[in-house]
Amino acid sequence: MSSAEIVRLRDAVTERDHACGPATAPVTLVEYGNFECIHCKAAFPVIKQVQKLLGDNLRFVFRHFPTVRIHAHAMRAAEAAEAAGAQAKFWEMHDQLFTHQQFLEDQYLSRYAKHINLDVEKFNADLRENVFLKQIQSDYERALFDEHVTGTPTLYINDVRYSGSTNLEDMLVAIKEADTGGQINLPERGKGLRRLLRSFQQRAGK
Repeated sequence: MSSAEIVRLRDAVTERDHACGPATAPVTLVEYGNFECIHCKAAFPVIKQVQKLLGDNLRFVFRHFPTVRIHAHAMRAAEAAEAAGAQAKFWEMHDQLFTHQQFLEDQYLSRYAKHINLDVEKFNADLRENVFLKQIQSDYERALFDEHVTGTPTLYINDVRYSGSTNLEDMLVAIKEADTGGQINLPERGKGLRRLLRSFQQRAGK
């Protein structure tokens, strides 16, 4: 594949996806991720910052791609996220799993469920009965065979695969370039953008 070749998302975002942000946002960022992947964990705070900076101008979609041969707890963590999603708290569990990535065994998953005020008994029953396992496996296979996803994180910006760095500046520049309607108001790459990011990060650190 040449570096200039555009790879497009085949599996369009639908109502069954876990999406944060309005469907009317000018840019949609899709991540195929794995809760045990260290690269996904590194991207996690960056995406959080992008969301805070862009607000309703960004819709973020997370899709499971648990590479179980490499990551023994990835599938179980994905099941935990879906079990939380069944109680309308997918994103709260998503954040817990990445924040505490080194602790993904069942006893910790139950603690996270309690921490985000889930019905823990139902949550544990869903995990015990593998309620969401077939769904996640099906989504994994679709990503593998339709999208040719092989690793995580795999990112798409407005349905085009993003192959750049997951640092904050590069992500914002790519997202702004994808906003063909010009709704996202950010300085151009360079001193102006870096100054904005420094100011934002200083405020976030307080």
